Amino acid sequence: MYGAIRSYFAEQNVLEVDTPILSRAATVDPNIDSFGASGDTWLQTSPEFPMKRLVAGGSGAIYQIARVFRFEEAGRLHNPEFTLLEWYRPGWNYRDLMREVERVLCVAGSFGKSFESITYREAFLLHAGVDPFVSSNEVLEQACIAALGPLPEPPEPSATARRDFLLDLLMSAVVGPRLGADVPQFLFDFPASQAALARVRPGPPAIAERFELFWRGIELANGFSELIDADEQRRRFELDRMRRSERGQHAPPYDAHLIEALTAGMPACAGVAIGLDRLLMLMLELPHIGDALAFDFERA
Repeated sequence: MYGAIRSYFAEQNVLEVDTPILSRAATVDPNIDSFGASGDTWLQTSPEFPMKRLVAGGSGAIYQIARVFRFEEAGRLHNPEFTLLEWYRPGWNYRDLMREVERVLCVAGSFGKSFESITYREAFLLHAGVDPFVSSNEVLEQACIAALGPLPEPPEPSATARRDFLLDLLMSAVVGPRLGADVPQFLFDFPASQAALARVRPGPPAIAERFELFWRGIELANGFSELIDADEQRRRFELDRMRRSERGQHAPPYDAHLIEALTAGMPACAGVAIGLDRLLMLMLELPHIGDALAFDFERA
């Protein structure tokens, strides 16, 4: 599978790169925790930030098959150490990249039909019966209770944080498991509050130019039209650090070098990451991600 992916990118003149696994900065995403090493250093959760710095420096289109680490429980779909395929295409947007994701996966595996696509709003209306852009928080909460029973308290008190908490619950329990049942399916055009590191297109409603790819109800890929505004990126980093502190989580330093690179100038581009262990697991119809690894965390 790795060989087929590398051959594809070589034919497309996309450069394979290698970036550090150990960093002086860590992710500040409240939903992802880094493994810390001694001396205030962290293992990468993604090669995203150094790869963006390369793009800002003029690398052109690049890709990497990278080992990454996330501090989370091992389970059927998660291993604390796993493999990401990540790539960046200067001059492209998220729609362009969605088409290439399909080409890459068809190179990596065998798919007899074209991939399907559905917007975030269409998916919620179809599978959860609510509109994620206009339904009130109370309506979203009732839909969550109908699906899951009594709900835990959201980690943050604000109305926006509560709304994202409810949308995430519906996505994980109701919408996501119904996506890509037959062939892989793209979910795209997220609410602006779900932008992560994506560019936001003004509304109404404001839309995050973001997509995810699901197959058999499992998320495989996450991609964006990349945010290239240094001030906005710094604002999001600082907001995430504040949210982590409010939750009682450690708030490590964010990648100041990325802010410097964005300030110097980064071309418009699109980027995506695909979990290759999950892809292999689904391609081989294996019941557990550990079955797609030579040694999972329990045997490491």
